[in-house]
Formats: sequence, C-alpha cells, structure tokens
Amino acid sequence: MNIMIAGGGIGGLTTALCLHAAGFTAVRVAEAAPAIRPMGAGVNLLPNAVRELHALGLYDSVAAVSVPIERLGYLTGLGEDIWTEPRGLPAGYDWPQLAVHRGALQMILAQAVRDRLGADAVTADARLCSFGEAEGPELRIGFSHRESALPTELRADVLIGCDGIHSTVRGLLYPQEGPPSSSGAVVWRGVSRCRPFLGGRSMVVMGDGDWKAVVYPLADRPDDDGTVPVNWAVSRESAASGEARSADAAAGRQLGPVPDWHCGDLALAEVLAGQERVRQFPMIDRDPLPRWSFGRVTLLGDAAHAMAPMGSNATTQCIVDARTLAHALAADPDPVRALAAYDRRRRPAMNRLQVLNRAKGPEVVIDMAHGRAAGGTTCRARRAVPAADLARVTASYARAAGSDRASVNRPSPYTVDGGLGLRGSRRAVHG
Repeated sequence: MNIMIAGGGIGGLTTALCLHAAGFTAVRVAEAAPAIRPMGAGVNLLPNAVRELHALGLYDSVAAVSVPIERLGYLTGLGEDIWTEPRGLPAGYDWPQLAVHRGALQMILAQAVRDRLGADAVTADARLCSFGEAEGPELRIGFSHRESALPTELRADVLIGCDGIHSTVRGLLYPQEGPPSSSGAVVWRGVSRCRPFLGGRSMVVMGDGDWKAVVYPLADRPDDDGTVPVNWAVSRESAASGEARSADAAAGRQLGPVPDWHCGDLALAEVLAGQERVRQFPMIDRDPLPRWSFGRVTLLGDAAHAMAPMGSNATTQCIVDARTLAHALAADPDPVRALAAYDRRRRPAMNRLQVLNRAKGPEVVIDMAHGRAAGGTTCRARRAVPAADLARVTASYARAAGSDRASVNRPSPYTVDGGLGLRGSRRAVHG
C-alpha cells in the first residue's frame, strides 16, 4: 500500500513512524516548507503520548532533550494556589509528562523517519494543491514547489492530511468552511532563559480572568550561567479586535505592560525579561467536523481537530491519532474501511475535546475562583471554589482527553506486529 502524508510536522512525521512500525514501508511525507527546521516553542507530551512514543522506540531520544513535569499549579494573579496536582510519575502514572521544544522533537522524528523509511521518505518544498481519483483505486495527488525534485503529480492508495490548522486537504474536503475561528484573545509566546523555579520541574498557569500566563521549563539542568530555557505564553481576553487579527504582522513584536505576577521564586517579569523572541498570535481553533475520512483520504492532528491551547493536548492528541490510524490500517486490508474505523474511534472524542477547550478546559478553574472571589483577597480566592469541585473539573477533563491514570497505565491499545516488532508493553519509566 502506497501512503502519502501531507505535512512534515509532529503529526505527519509520527504518522510515518507509526505506519512503519505497523509494517508499511511505502510511506512518503511531503512538507510544504522549503526545509524541515526546528521551529516553534515548547510543547507538553502527556503520559498517554509518551507511552506511544516509547512503543515506537523513541522514548530515550525524546527524554534526553526534555524535562519531566512533576507538578502543575493553577494560581490567581496574586500567586495563591487555586489547584495544585502532581503530574507524571509522582501522580502514579507509568509514564512521565515531558516538556520539550517542538523543534527538537520534530528533528528527532524527522531523523527517525529517514533512518527507518529511507533518506527520500521526507520531501520538503512540496505543497499539496489537489487530489482526486485516478484510474482504478488510486488517488492522483498534485503538488506545487519551487526547487523540489518531487514530481508535480504522484499516485497513492491513501492520503493523510497532517497539514495543520490551515490544512489544504481539509479545505478541499470542506471548501465552504472558511478560515479558523477566533476567540478574540491574543497570545504572546516566547522562550526565555532564566533561573530554575519551583524545584525545576513545575508548570504554572496564572490568571485573573483577563490575563493568563503559562510557564514551564524546557531543560532539567541549568547551563554554566545558572539558567534554563523556559517556555511561556501570555494571553489576554480583552484584546482589541485589530490585535487579534494581526498574526503575521506581529511576529517579533514586544509585549506591552503585563501583570507583575509572582509564585514562590517564579517572577513573571523575570521570565519575560529574558525573552529571545516574542511572537503574537490570535487564539484560533476550528469547529468540530461531522466527518474526517472520505474514501481513501483522511485528516489527522490540527487538520482534523485544531483546538484552543488548553490542557496541553494538541501535540499529545496528534500522536495518539497517528497510532490509532496506523492500527486501523494494519487491522483491515481495505483502506476505505480502515479510514472509516479510525474516524469512528477518534473523531467523537476529539470533537468533545474541542468543545471543552473552547470553554477553557481545566483552566476554567482560574475563572471559577476569580469570579466567585469577585476580585477580592487571596484568602477569598482560595476559598471561593470547593476543592471537590476543582478536582471534579480536572479529573473529568483528563478522562475526556484519555490522559487519566487508569487509561494511561493500561498497555497501549494500538500495538501491531510490524516493521519494528514492538509491542508497546507496560513499563514504568523513571526520570
């Protein structure tokens, strides 16, 4: 079976590796960018994604450039705890939660694809522009490029759209859909160098109902200067509409005044002062779809279910998508039936997660505490919402995302005897 993957990001590269592990060798990845380079900022890999990366034989490589996140705190703008919980191994999971630079993860995946599927398995400068039925059961897939040696038309038995929130494949399947939806909020993101905080393995989400800041480290050990790279994202709900639309023009723009928040030895001002580059984005997502798979064509990752950045789920879910899709194709020789089975298994849960993320996912606990405390003292904020209610919100979200401990600590349901002979057995990993 010849399989074409449109998109060489985390989702596309992981899909290629999952297909190889399931026994498929005629797999090709076409990336629209001129080259695959380590772009982006930090991402979190929840334990359910780490379990699947281990099954692919990638755990050691990814862990070497990651930091295990062992504590997550939701706090008021005054630095007082709303809800704090252990994460990964300290929370009783068999797998850690890993924070990693997206570019470092992408480079590991790209090299693994080339090592396992061949040097020509990934082609850059190949932008998909069309697809349709050829003679017989194959698809005819058209590409545009500037200098790539890839032909302008290829044939494949299956096309997988892993081409992101602005997916061309999705646009061809849903030509009337239009651009992504914007919440009106603006997000500023960057990677800074600063001293480790809160023990070095903590993720903090701080907010006051308008501003929100997410901060976590990207390295476990400081360099000689005593600093580590720290990923941060600051968002504002009440951004002007013009600001929210200026995603491209605002690259590199500096933040304006933001709240001077503190949490223990973490000072937000110190984190932002060490920024290397600031990028500004509108907070956008996509509406849930009634269908991902159309015959021999399907969608995966952000192309299928781009969601608001809540709960550290986007990268995790595209990895689980990839494992599910490869399992479905290995289980049924008819690719049309296999893609339909993948759609049935993943789409309902991801549609629900998209809706939950629009409602702020687990981070809604910040709004709950802020609203009930009515902007009062820290004591009032801490007491505003019963702990049982907060626990219910976070536990319900984890179950919806498939990242609850009971689900993750089972053996992977997506293992298939294939090219690597990996079974994805249950094994605790110690950081």
